[in-house]
Amino acid sequence: QVQLVESGGGLVQAGGSLRLSCAASGRLFSHNVMAWYRQAPGEQRELVATITSDGMTIYGASVKGRFTISRDNAKNTVYLQMNSLKAEDTAVYNCVFRQLIRERYDYWGQGTQVTVSS
Repeated sequence: QVQLVESGGGLVQAGGSLRLSCAASGRLFSHNVMAWYRQAPGEQRELVATITSDGMTIYGASVKGRFTISRDNAKNTVYLQMNSLKAEDTAVYNCVFRQLIRERYDYWGQGTQVTVSS
């Protein structure tokens, strides 16, 4: 079992920046992917970014060039640095711990609200 605690969400003006954090605890296997997803009301959930244990990253097209995902393996924490925020970035952001060994399984955080004002 893995527990994820997210923080850093809030209200920010368009063009501003925000950093989300997600700390993982529990039964953590070293071979994993951590990711951020987001979902706005009435919209489908979309991938924001993923990062492997080795630091390889993938970004969704809508955030590429503006957001940066990183992780601190010693702290079992993943971060999402969000710059040049737009109103359309407003959503609930969830972090995910994707277990790849034993069996593939996604653990989800509780979600944190990000609101970008125009």
